[in-house]
Amino acid sequence: MRKIIIAICVLMTSLSISQNHELGKVTIEELKEKACPSDTSAAAAVLFNVGRTYFEYSGDDGFRIITEINTKIKIYKKEGYEYANHTERAYIGGNSSEKIDVSKAVTYNLVGDKIEKTKLGSDGEFDEKVNKFWNRKKITMPNVKVGSIIEYRIVITSPYISNFPDWEFQKDIPVNYSEYTTFIPEYFVYNVHSKGYFTPKNEKSSKGRTINYSYSEGTVPILSRTTNSGVINTSMNFQENVVKYTLENIPALKDEGYVNNIKNYQAKLIHELSMTKYPHSPIKSYATDWESVVKGIYNNDDFGTELNKTGYFEKDIDAVLNGVTAPEERIATIFNYVKNRMNFTEFQSIYCDDGVKKAYQDKKGNAAEINLMLTAMLRYAGVQANPVIISTRSNEISLFPSKSAYNYVISGVELNNQIVLFDATSKYSLPNILPIRDLNWFGRIIRKDGTSEGIDLMPTSNSKDVVSIMASINEKGEVTGKIRDQYFDYNAFMFRVNNNAIAKESYVEKLEKRHEGLEIGEYNVQNNTDLSQPIIENYDFTSNNSVEIIGDKMYVSPFLFFAMKENPFKQETREYPIDFIYPDQSKFNISLTIPAGYVVETLPQPKAVSMPENLGSFKYIISNNGSQIQLLYTHDTNQAIIGTEYYEALKNFYKEIVDKQTEKIVLKKV
Repeated sequence: MRKIIIAICVLMTSLSISQNHELGKVTIEELKEKACPSDTSAAAAVLFNVGRTYFEYSGDDGFRIITEINTKIKIYKKEGYEYANHTERAYIGGNSSEKIDVSKAVTYNLVGDKIEKTKLGSDGEFDEKVNKFWNRKKITMPNVKVGSIIEYRIVITSPYISNFPDWEFQKDIPVNYSEYTTFIPEYFVYNVHSKGYFTPKNEKSSKGRTINYSYSEGTVPILSRTTNSGVINTSMNFQENVVKYTLENIPALKDEGYVNNIKNYQAKLIHELSMTKYPHSPIKSYATDWESVVKGIYNNDDFGTELNKTGYFEKDIDAVLNGVTAPEERIATIFNYVKNRMNFTEFQSIYCDDGVKKAYQDKKGNAAEINLMLTAMLRYAGVQANPVIISTRSNEISLFPSKSAYNYVISGVELNNQIVLFDATSKYSLPNILPIRDLNWFGRIIRKDGTSEGIDLMPTSNSKDVVSIMASINEKGEVTGKIRDQYFDYNAFMFRVNNNAIAKESYVEKLEKRHEGLEIGEYNVQNNTDLSQPIIENYDFTSNNSVEIIGDKMYVSPFLFFAMKENPFKQETREYPIDFIYPDQSKFNISLTIPAGYVVETLPQPKAVSMPENLGSFKYIISNNGSQIQLLYTHDTNQAIIGTEYYEALKNFYKEIVDKQTEKIVLKKV
């Protein structure tokens, strides 16, 4: 009976929370709640997130978009304190700027049997300029504890009708209730895109609306008006299309291993301006296909105009190319020149910030400045080069035509009937070896004639990691020997990015920590700055954790400390595609000398396993010749992204790998 009463109380609490969607209505029951009913592991939960976007009209300035968001969050654990902070960004890069206002920001705590309110003060509100395009508003709620409830209202005012906000129904914590209502005048048509695994309910309606306004004489509004003593008074009557979207009990968006960007799968609503239909004016269409999007980007002064500038570099490039005639050499020379001269500011954009000329002079720039500069130099040298606009991994996948779908520029060279991709923002990149941030499905190359074409950004050839080991086992079970590890293509790129700035001693220490029981003696690395060659590591080692002695037998792991001991794919089901970033091949050539007085009693059996559609495979070949054991192992992952329909096969494939790599050789004392 007690359990039934508790269940009813929990249900009533949940219902009261879901039905009360007003700020300032915090209850003692809510504050007493110890865990999120739908997910007891959650550090915090959004009790409600209610927003609405509507339009206002000013006679002098025209239409503007207002978005109001009321948010209520419950903190269940210390790990949830981060959700007491909130950030919004505002666009400031045009003739007018967006504005963000915060109000009704309060933290509620239960002190004894009374509710204590702490309002957000000026010391918890910050404005920060990110760059010439964006400002950022941050709030840090006061007096936050385990059990606190925080509330705030955000109002975003935008003069740009194309900057319709996205609505995120799903967060990385549970959301009890999310509601979003749009009020769109008949003059505007937006394409609405819903993404993610949860589809909101929607209720549509339409109503008449009248706006009375006045404006100064001399301005030219869109709509009709009457004049009164130099100040023009008027009104407009129009139909307003209303859509209310709701979702309840939305689970947290939990990241999984081998996921590109978890936000690609977030339940979200996106509005894209399709056309305007003002009275007494022709209908104006906006970007509704990729060609229109590309044309708009190319015609922007911070893109196409900057791309066509050459005067600032011509003398330098003439000197750099003096005596270089072969097309491939000219391309490589210019690419290396830009990489070595320029420093990336880490700002990802399809548009220039300070412009290519100033960036060249200052020797630093954003992605657009560096790679548009590279493209212009290649063209100047007679190379068929064009900019390629992409969406980086952090910017999600560009699923539909939109200017905001892209946030980065690289360069594409058409050579020998192929398009070779270049990104000069990284010192370690090579032709078709791009920074990992670039590897995000598809981009679009923009040619001089205004046409564009989709470009597959994902690598197709396997990057190799080749490990050679020559080692001996002594009578105490210690393994000593030498290792030569060669990294090619993306594996070499990743090694340089992760380790080139680390001192040798620190890297060796990191390597020893990665492999339990490993001690490294002499260590050296070759070609860490010669990008034309693979990385080669050579080191002596001793391992005290690869052999187990029981009685007169030794149990030897032939993979030593390289064995994969755990399947990375443990979930019963998989919601998101598996992203390996790039195809890969791992090869091991291991030679083990067994100690004197021992013979091989049991040797693992050779094995070969393949996944469907040639997605992956491994081959395990082992042999014994007297005192020598030879292991040859090859593991291929042939596709960077594997769909969820192959998850069961992938999980079983890795189970086979773990089973085989942890299988022991048994040596018997004679």
